[in-house]
Amino acid sequence: MQTIGIKRSSTDGAERARPGPARDLTPLLAGAATAVGGVGAVLALADSGSPLRGPLTLFFLLAAPATAIAAALHGLPPLGRILVAGAGAVVVNMLVAQAMLAVHRWSIGGGVAAVTAISSLTLLLVLVRRLRGRTAQRRTD
Repeated sequence: MQTIGIKRSSTDGAERARPGPARDLTPLLAGAATAVGGVGAVLALADSGSPLRGPLTLFFLLAAPATAIAAALHGLPPLGRILVAGAGAVVVNMLVAQAMLAVHRWSIGGGVAAVTAISSLTLLLVLVRRLRGRTAQRRTD
């Protein structure tokens, strides 16, 4: 039996470390998205009458589960990860809405809190899994 492995090119590291201002753009956009989503969640939970409440809350309800799901799918190519994370975010929101309607406990704040809890739990499980993998890897080295 012969095992055939895939060799990565030596330019992978060079492509990731882009020179110039574009390399600093990704963390900046992630921070801005987190701030916008956080403001949307706070506006929804505070029951504010602001006209920005609807769009920012919608952004939070789509971005929070999508981020958690995308973190769990780090092995997929970027386009596949985006598509699956977006679809998963819609599914999480629909399941939360359906469960809340089934038990006659629908509220905007409750929906935001439930999506926050599910997204946080998913992200926490991903972080625990990654930390365990690093610990197991250190034991074998």
